[in-house]
Amino acid sequence: MTRPAILVTGGSGQVGTGLRRLADRFGATVVAPGRDTLDLAAPDSIAAAVAGGDWAAIINCAAYTAVDRAESEPEAAHAVNATAPGLLAEAAATRGIRLIHVSTDYVFDGSKPTPYEEDDPIAPLGVYGASKAAGEQAVRAAAPDHVILRTAWVVSPWGRNFVKTMLRLGAERPELGVVADQVGCPTSAEDIAEALLRIATTGGPAGTYHFVNAGAASWFDLATAVFERTAFTPVVRPIATADYPTPARRPANSRLATAKIGRDYAIAPRPWREAIDAILDELLEAESA
Repeated sequence: MTRPAILVTGGSGQVGTGLRRLADRFGATVVAPGRDTLDLAAPDSIAAAVAGGDWAAIINCAAYTAVDRAESEPEAAHAVNATAPGLLAEAAATRGIRLIHVSTDYVFDGSKPTPYEEDDPIAPLGVYGASKAAGEQAVRAAAPDHVILRTAWVVSPWGRNFVKTMLRLGAERPELGVVADQVGCPTSAEDIAEALLRIATTGGPAGTYHFVNAGAASWFDLATAVFERTAFTPVVRPIATADYPTPARRPANSRLATAKIGRDYAIAPRPWREAIDAILDELLEAESA
């Protein structure tokens, strides 16, 4: 039986790495071209990549994710996060291929007191969120057979992320101030990849879904959980968002509800602490090797 081939953009990122690691578990072949072959800023390369294989699905996990820099580079953010997904969706729809597009909690303004549902109104606070919201709309408009998967607070043993930053800073500094008034769902990139591969290989309804690990935490809570597992124990102080000003505003509430993906795809996210422990196990094992 031929293994389904899945075209992946952003294959070197956190979620893309997870997709490549887990592909065999789902009996799939992940093809993740480099930028020299598939450049999201080059429309011709997008069309050529989609036309260049018999794809069972396309997973777009490439994005311009420099949230603060996006405030001064709106055109670059929109090119990758809005224009390119629309072009991918057009090419996928022309060939009858499902497009699975990764989006973000930043499409919301964070003012809701409870976890966000998929059909809650969006209201991005900055350029990054606005560009991702525009990308969602472009995908919906161009590709009837699409799944948009929103996620948040992505962490993993690879790439650049909050867990790895805390490990580095904890080894360098005796004291850290970490924001305690932003609440979200720390989420394993590998768990996101597993959800994406299940959607890509099993079929199911089109539409917008949320996937995050279960539970909620502040950045302060996450930092504290990280240092519970390490040999170095810096003093971690809770601080307010106002004490750590950034060019882009962050949602105060980034919690996402996941009942819909559980109902339609039988995907049940594990608790965030369990996911963080698995990430730390891998990082600490590599460090001691």
